Amino acid sequence: MNILDFTSIDNLKRTSGEICSKGWGEANGGNISIRLTGEELAHFQEHQSAEKEHSLPYAVPELAGDCFLVTGTGVFFRNISTSPEESLGIVRINSKGDGYSMMWGYDGGGQPTSELTAHLLSHGVRKRVSSGRDQVIIHTHTTNLIALSFVLPLSTPVVTRELWEMMSECLLLFPDGIGVMEWMVPGSLEIGLATSQLMEKHRLVLWAHHGILGTGPNMEQVFGLIETADKAAEMLLKVMAAGGKRQAISADQLKKLAKAFNVDPLKEAID
Repeated sequence: MNILDFTSIDNLKRTSGEICSKGWGEANGGNISIRLTGEELAHFQEHQSAEKEHSLPYAVPELAGDCFLVTGTGVFFRNISTSPEESLGIVRINSKGDGYSMMWGYDGGGQPTSELTAHLLSHGVRKRVSSGRDQVIIHTHTTNLIALSFVLPLSTPVVTRELWEMMSECLLLFPDGIGVMEWMVPGSLEIGLATSQLMEKHRLVLWAHHGILGTGPNMEQVFGLIETADKAAEMLLKVMAAGGKRQAISADQLKKLAKAFNVDPLKEAID
């Protein structure tokens, strides 16, 4: 099995193209990481050897020995499909979780994304809270969610409730809400730690004036989660531009919806 035939690489190539088509992947904006498991991981570990080790600014022992397919720093999403060996790479976390080796890819001297620390810290949390189910993290520059961060209070309950009120699917797809952060320096340890704290409770985290991170078990589900939230944000912005809401899904209706579909909505947002 050739690494370029990995299902994970096919899914990443397709999703990066969809991100570009929506205008969310301008220049080198955004990054994606996938924790490898199963046949792909077994094949990779058998045939690859590590280069020198690079240290991480914060240890993630939950990920010791894990391997990740990660987009490279400075990579344009539009080029991933045609240049996967230059745009992507596979890294292996060491036995202590405080360093990594580049095992494949990044041809031409590339490196993993500058947001690698944020990805790994959040992967560590989601691996634990999801019992290993969540394997994918997508960070992208969703136009409408970014715009919304300029006009709404930077409050998890407020933003979550506003998006839930736009269409019924929002509460059903992200009953855990959307964690909201104030602006922080991209690529820093601080933004990574703050994001991982919100990932304890939320599968979506909004970086104000910057973009969104979403997580889940596979690329399709994570992209769908982000797409739904951004569509709701687009609808909300249009409603605001038209003079504001005259009616919306009420708290009682949201509770009935949650009960009908057996989901447990974020208490701070529904109350």
